[in-house]
Amino acid sequence: MPTMPSAEMQALRDYVTYDSGSLNQAESTVLLEVTHSNLKAKFMQIRLDKHMSILTVKTKLMTHCGTNPSAMVLQLKDENGQLMFTLSEESRLLGYYSPYNGCILHIIDMDPSSVSANGWLEDTSKVDKYEMSDEAYNKRENTFRKYKEEKLKADPTWSVQKEMAMRRGEEYVPPAKVEDPEHMADEASAINAGDRCETYPGGNRGEVKYVGKIEGLPAGYWVGVQLDEPLGKNDGTAKGMRIFECPPKYGLFLRPDRVKVGDFPPVDEFDDLGSDDEI
Repeated sequence: MPTMPSAEMQALRDYVTYDSGSLNQAESTVLLEVTHSNLKAKFMQIRLDKHMSILTVKTKLMTHCGTNPSAMVLQLKDENGQLMFTLSEESRLLGYYSPYNGCILHIIDMDPSSVSANGWLEDTSKVDKYEMSDEAYNKRENTFRKYKEEKLKADPTWSVQKEMAMRRGEEYVPPAKVEDPEHMADEASAINAGDRCETYPGGNRGEVKYVGKIEGLPAGYWVGVQLDEPLGKNDGTAKGMRIFECPPKYGLFLRPDRVKVGDFPPVDEFDDLGSDDEI
């Protein structure tokens, strides 16, 4: 088994030891509503640390719903149920997608033989922790892993998004490839290196380090941000090229429309303590 990074291990410890009756919430945690494709309504709330990887989040959710991580598609929705992101990159940290309290984490179970099928989990008091090794999972016949392999053999362009569109009776339209080299030039012109900023949605703060085009990335303008917390994807490199300097996991490249500049000082986790408080 691979060794879990220390930051993720601490995040899991914080989750396990969390006191649900406490009014204090750590700056790096977020309280999410959880829904499931095999259930009729929201079935639980869960507090997660934004430093957890998506794979770690899936593993944690598996203990509550029984859906194997390899068969799990996660969607992050706003409080009104509108889709914000599909959390498809398991190596990314949860905080990269900027979740906030009240967001909905929707689990789509792609395994036709899932233990959560046929309404078994409607009574959550019956839910036991469910674990399955990769070796045991590979021995099963009707798994999502084998289902995906068969789909890709029949259609090399197959994807979960395409499958979901088909099931809704809709024509799947792949995301348009950006060809315009001046894509978002106007938005980029209002952003400068050194500006304080927030990423959208969710509001992770940081400092703009780079504005411009980047060879190897889709055409148009990009903004390089050094986040205040290790919720990013890189160390300021893109496609092996050094764009700016920052510690690992603090760097992020976004389109200009996802960066808001202004008076966004680093968050002081003690700024709400009164004069009589002790720390």
